[in-house]
Formats: sequence, C-alpha cells, structure tokens
Amino acid sequence: MSRINVMQPWLGEEEIAAVSEVIRSGWVAQGPRVRAFEEAFASHQQAEHGVAVSSCTTALHLALVVAGVGPGDDVVVPSFSFIATTNAVRYVGATPVFADVDGVNGNLTAATVEPALTPRTRAVIAVDQGGMPLDLEPLRALCDPLGVVVVEDAACAAGSTHRGRPVGAGAEIAAWSFHPRKILTTGEGGMLTTSHAEWAGRARRLREHAMDISAADRHGQVLAPAESYVEVGFNYRMTDMQAAVGLVQLQRLDEAVRRRRELAARYGEALATVEGLRTVADPPHGTSNFQSYWVEVGDAYPLDRDGLLARLAAADISARRGIMAAHRQPPYRDLVEPGALPVTEHLTDTTLILPLFHQLAESDQDRVIDVLTRP
Repeated sequence: MSRINVMQPWLGEEEIAAVSEVIRSGWVAQGPRVRAFEEAFASHQQAEHGVAVSSCTTALHLALVVAGVGPGDDVVVPSFSFIATTNAVRYVGATPVFADVDGVNGNLTAATVEPALTPRTRAVIAVDQGGMPLDLEPLRALCDPLGVVVVEDAACAAGSTHRGRPVGAGAEIAAWSFHPRKILTTGEGGMLTTSHAEWAGRARRLREHAMDISAADRHGQVLAPAESYVEVGFNYRMTDMQAAVGLVQLQRLDEAVRRRRELAARYGEALATVEGLRTVADPPHGTSNFQSYWVEVGDAYPLDRDGLLARLAAADISARRGIMAAHRQPPYRDLVEPGALPVTEHLTDTTLILPLFHQLAESDQDRVIDVLTRP
C-alpha cells in the first residue's frame, strides 16, 4: 500500500525544457521571462498590471506599502488564514484587527468585517481561503466609501472564479502564491496584480531595492547608466528560471482545475450521506479551484477531527488539520479577547484537508473515501 499525499505538484518535461532553455540563455535572474510571465498571468486573471515577486508574503507586504498603509493604521484581517496574512500587517508597522469568518466557506464577509472597522482602519486583507472565492463586491461596497483599501489575498485562488470572471479581476490589488502547495507553482514565488499603474510601477521599483531603472534594463546595455535608489526598497525579485516554470504551469492551469473539480465532485457525492461530515462546496457567487478540499467533522461522526486524522494516517493517507487560527499564535494572542472569534475557532478545531491533486488516481481517492465512510 503506497502513501497518498495531501498534495503533489503537477510538473513534467515541459517545465524541465523551459528551465533548461533559460539556463542555456545565460540570463537566469529577473529578466525577459519574468516580464512575459507577469503579462501572461495578469491577462489570464483579467488584471491590468502584474508584478512578479519572491512570494505571496512579499506581494502582501508590497500591496500594503503601495496602498499607503503604515504605523498608526489598523488593518482588518481574518485570523482564519496562514499566518503570513497577519504578519504582512506588522511588516508595515500597522496593527492587525481580527474579524471572524463565514461558517460555511471560511471567508471574510461584509457582515463580519464591519464590526472590526475602527477610525484608524486603512485596509482590509480578505482571503480566498483554500481557493474558495470570497464575495468581493459587498466588501468593496462597505470599504470603498470609507477610503479603506481591500487587498485580496488570492494566494490559493488561481483558477477560481467570481461571478463569471477570474478571481482577482475586480480587485484594486491582489496577492498570489506559487508555492508548491498551490495549483500553479514556480517552486517559490508570488505575484501582485493591481488596477493602478502607479501602484504597479512603485511595486516594481521596491522589489529591486527601489532602483529607478530595472536590473534587466541596466544589464541589457553595454554601458549601463548610473542608477539611483529613490526610497528604502527590498530584494523581492523572481528569477527567470521560476518564471519559465510559471509560464508552462499557466498553460496547465485550466486542465488542473477541471480535474480537481472532478475529484472534488466525487468526494462530495461519496460523503454527502455520511452523518457528521460536511464537505466544502462552491458558493452561490463563484466556483472554487479546490486548492484545498476540506471537511468539517461534527459531533455526529464517530471520531473527532484528530481521531479521523489518526485513522487516515494509519491507512498511509496524509491529510492535514484545517486552516490555522493566527490569533492563537504567540505574537498575536494579546489582540483578541477569549471567545471573540467563535466561528474561526470552531473551523480551526473541526476541519481537515483531504488529498486532492491532478494526478490523484480514483482508486487512491476511493481508499480515502473508504476510511472516511468506515463505521
């Protein structure tokens, strides 16, 4: 019996060939492939501008910087997210303010955000959790009149849709992840997309130490002009090797999502009648890429969440605990009163993520289903 992983990147000979071509070219740092990947990804997501960076975390950091968030500001975030969402707020010297999430899909809503707004709120970071598209319009209807920027943390959401368009298409600014846990991977790496040309231009400078001319443009000239560093910047660049992989992965994305949705439908059908298990499903306003397929373990199920994880592990099946609660971690424990985030804590304690990836054989998925449906 072979181990079933929770996730496995879909990589092949095309990616190997693309990286080999970059290496043979001699231009392996940020250069023409990065620019091509930015343009292709932004076009795919119907975003006006794309800025490739080293991770989604650095994209979130730059998003807050270019949106003007800084010390003295509050930023509303979900605790129900990977800790990077909250950390980015601290990077700019602002204060994270935690809001609870919807109990069905785990996302922020206008109703959960509104009580968390303060006179100092400058931004909201709203996450498409596990690839589940959030409902962006009500959030922007709440925040835009107040001058509060909604940053969409779309780390998991490439390939998801919102009201018939790609996720992120309606965002002022969004951040994306290409970590191997994501459907589209470049190994490490991220992207910032935005509708603001000036934000994109500043983000491009900031990722290269705030140089007033890009390294690619400098190195493309025999006599490079003297550069100037116009503000304090960062080293957040993506390499052409990563971008070459990303360009191939982008061509695979639609097929990867189609297959994941097939497998998600099989899970949903097989587990629909299991008392005590609730499976994640598309919301009324969009479709999920099912970057994570999670189930909620209720009281009627014979095991609790951790007991079910142990049963799966005994069958050589690697599942994962559900999304973390950032407010339970040491740097943020003092920001929330006990019991203030009941939905977040409930979902964190009762959900788990099942194996789901493009290459998952239906026979292996049946092994997972057999463990879940066992008396």
